Amino acid sequence: MARRFYKVMLGRKSDLAEKCRLEGFIGADFDISEDLSHHLPDEWREFNEKWIDKLLPGRKSKVSAGLAAGSLWVISKGIKQGDIVLSPTTTPGELQVGEVISDYEFAQGGPLQHRRRVKWFSERLYRESLSSELRGGLGYAGTVCTLAPYGEEILRILGQLPAASPIQSTDPEIHDPSSFALEKHLEDFLVENWAHTETGRTHDILSVDGEVVGQQYQTDTGPIDVLAISKDKSELLVIELKKGKASDNVVGQVQRYMGFVKDMLADDGQKVRGLIIALEDDLRIRRALSVTQNIDFYRYEISFRLCKAENPLG
Repeated sequence: MARRFYKVMLGRKSDLAEKCRLEGFIGADFDISEDLSHHLPDEWREFNEKWIDKLLPGRKSKVSAGLAAGSLWVISKGIKQGDIVLSPTTTPGELQVGEVISDYEFAQGGPLQHRRRVKWFSERLYRESLSSELRGGLGYAGTVCTLAPYGEEILRILGQLPAASPIQSTDPEIHDPSSFALEKHLEDFLVENWAHTETGRTHDILSVDGEVVGQQYQTDTGPIDVLAISKDKSELLVIELKKGKASDNVVGQVQRYMGFVKDMLADDGQKVRGLIIALEDDLRIRRALSVTQNIDFYRYEISFRLCKAENPLG
């Protein structure tokens, strides 16, 4: 099985990163003090269905509880032995890197008591030496997120892959890394300029305790590019971005994400709507959307101009 790559936050503002390094583990808490050894099904959805209600009393919404349950499952079960984890430290811009070497273990009473043992590497990574795409992937504010599209870069930096050696993507959803990078730039641009968009006037990108978690929100069928919530909290909005022409396949993709949000995250009475943003559409997607009442389509426009530089020499 190909190894996978994750970012894992260790404590609030990484305050437990050094302890985890010294004692050789990663972990999570989320107010669950019960040993999960016999409560970790293979499917994330099954775990969430059981644990969201138990996590809800300490959180403001079902969305927040769902995020906590999902992160707890990924750390306890989803990450496999041999996978690589990157964890920010308390030193700004620094990340420690390790390989997961055990299945789930319960450390009752300890901080981050739902644990996996890790062999930490001597090498540290620093954000300024990483590509802008990888830095963007590391910017997700949640407890855990996948770094699958950047596995090649991480292995090269660690010296585990020759400079000229090709590597296949470890994520079956990433068919073309260059296309992924372009869509990631579009996503980052949308998030950074959210307040100036039409959608930004009615919705906010989902946040928990002041931290944005609605970018690359993980579901059991893949990550939602952007998950937003209306300012009156009555509606959750699933946004999917495409760098060029959108095919009709994206309609089914958005519907799967919407189904997850409806079943797992939406509170009673909250509506779920979808939004596809792409450079172009075609007849197929227009036909599909014509019988889909709760998904909208927006086109984005790219414009630039050339400005002749003045010749300082005349």
